[in-house]
Amino acid sequence: MSDADLAAALREHAYLEGDFVLRSGRRSRYYLDKYRFETRPDLLGELGRRIADAVREHEPDATLLAGPELGAVALAAAASLASELPFVIVRKEAKGYGTQNRLEGVFEPGSLACLVEDVVTSGGAAVGAVEALREAGLVCRTAVCVVDREEGGVDALARHAVRLRPLFRASYLLEASLVPANPHG
Repeated sequence: MSDADLAAALREHAYLEGDFVLRSGRRSRYYLDKYRFETRPDLLGELGRRIADAVREHEPDATLLAGPELGAVALAAAASLASELPFVIVRKEAKGYGTQNRLEGVFEPGSLACLVEDVVTSGGAAVGAVEALREAGLVCRTAVCVVDREEGGVDALARHAVRLRPLFRASYLLEASLVPANPHG
């Protein structure tokens, strides 16, 4: 699938117009509903392959992927299958029972993890995940996301010495010239 075809499919299946409040608290006239692309096997498989390729290109020494709950877990799992790298799930907060872990999965302190994200806006959730990884003794200096909304996430992560590597920028997805590859499918 070409970049243009995948971008068109993401727009077709996940782009919504209206009045939305984003996780960052900002209002937006559009919303990219990650669950509408993460729950489609055709798109999830392709995104997993592309995330795995981006990790190989931008963080080739990574030994671990990390996906924040809930939205990036499916993406991290798909990228894990495509790359054969294990992954951990980053909880928003430590669970109050059982192991009381904030990170779920097996890892060795000192390992190099690449953060996997879905849609990055201001970067607040991604920064929180990076902090959790580092608190657990992991190294994280790269994040790969499906879409960068271009609203401050790159700079927020850079302030924490993490480079954001988006598969797509929102400006590209929202170009009027993009049309679905198969308008009837």
